[in-house]
Amino acid sequence: MLYLILLIPLNQDPPISGGNKTPFSWSRDSVWKSLELKFLSTYAEGCDKIKFTVDSLFKNSEMLLSEISSVTLDPSDEKFILLENNIFNIAPLIPVCAQYFSDYINFYSNLRGVVKEQSRHWNMNSTIVKNTLYRLLYGNRIAIEEIMLQLPENKVDPLISGIDETSSTPSAEILGVIVHSGDILVSRGGAPTSALIARGNDYPGNFSHVALIYIDEKTNMVSVIESHIESGVTISTLKEYLDDTKLRIMVLRLRSDLISENTMLPHESAQFSLNQAKLKHIPYDFEMNFNDSEKQFCSEVASSAYKEYGITLWTGLSTISSTGTRNWLAAFGVKNFETQEPSDLEYDPQLSVVAEWRDPETLYQDHIDNAVTDVMLEGADSGKVLSYDWYTLPIGRVMKLYSIILNLFGSEGPIPEGMSAEAALKNVNYSEIHDQIKARLIVLANQFKNKNGYTPPYWELVNLTRQARDEIKY
Repeated sequence: MLYLILLIPLNQDPPISGGNKTPFSWSRDSVWKSLELKFLSTYAEGCDKIKFTVDSLFKNSEMLLSEISSVTLDPSDEKFILLENNIFNIAPLIPVCAQYFSDYINFYSNLRGVVKEQSRHWNMNSTIVKNTLYRLLYGNRIAIEEIMLQLPENKVDPLISGIDETSSTPSAEILGVIVHSGDILVSRGGAPTSALIARGNDYPGNFSHVALIYIDEKTNMVSVIESHIESGVTISTLKEYLDDTKLRIMVLRLRSDLISENTMLPHESAQFSLNQAKLKHIPYDFEMNFNDSEKQFCSEVASSAYKEYGITLWTGLSTISSTGTRNWLAAFGVKNFETQEPSDLEYDPQLSVVAEWRDPETLYQDHIDNAVTDVMLEGADSGKVLSYDWYTLPIGRVMKLYSIILNLFGSEGPIPEGMSAEAALKNVNYSEIHDQIKARLIVLANQFKNKNGYTPPYWELVNLTRQARDEIKY
């Protein structure tokens, strides 16, 4: 009888309609294919025959960056379109002429600095602005990573430096980078839901987690304040933070010219966050409501701390407009679809990108997970819903009750605080389907590499993922 009672489902929330924005779409499949063919033809020619072309493209790009940096431009200015074209025209040539890779990295860093400087004068909630920033900054990143994946791992430095923004706060070294108290770490985890957080956005990105650094003035000990689904807001040691799977990390720092009257503001913000985490238990915010800091999702740890000192981060709020993505995220408890997504913090003109670290060994895994997630979200848009096996609901509810009891005594349970049994079961099912598609994709991608002699670029991974999805009959 009890089992039958526990089988009774809760009232289902009505489907959520789409937002009033249009998710970004590259719509350039033919361009991607032509770039792949360009890579193959230049590979056959060899480096010597294309050096003049590479030199000319770099020279043109440097002149273009110089012109852009000398004036304030409208985000729709054609110079940005020319710059985007140069990004993608240079990229297929670099794996053939690997000696130019360091030049491309410099181009990558300089472009990001120039574009972020321009964005200080733009309305960050404008669609044109968001599109321009995304096409140039995210587009630049995907181009450089496609190059990395075609080069031998020993040719790829995991660290790319950005702007060494001046800071007066206590400092320490992390992965070869000098970080300061108040710096923000934006990273990517290795779980299927990490990929969903990164990609489930009007502007799909590469990051799924935000954390805030506090460095003790006397001991230089590093504490990382972050919020986890399983435990809410926690204070981690540097080792604990790095031991939790990180496929990539980006270091962001508040611009020094914004805090000239109080150069210790970032440290004070981090101190506030640290004290709050010590003072009370702050549960994870599944609703992603950044206006209420009694519960906090990961982005909120940084934004609420800086808000206490008059700094509003995410000047361009994240939007989630796709009906399918909204309904899938709602199944996990999300209620706010204009919020603060980790991937979008990079575009905030108040912040400088100090450095970006990625593990060359796991970069391919990152792209694999992205492709699987993008294709699964295509299913969401076509009407697929997240579900679970009905007969597992009683077990899920018992585990939820057990978790609640553990939570009362300050311990973590198998189902996170604030997550329903139904949501937890959907999460398990989602991850299992993701892993099934991923396993088949890896086989297909290896076959592609063996047949063609190069790692499949992202657009090929997406096509192979669609094949893998159809083969497992998802």
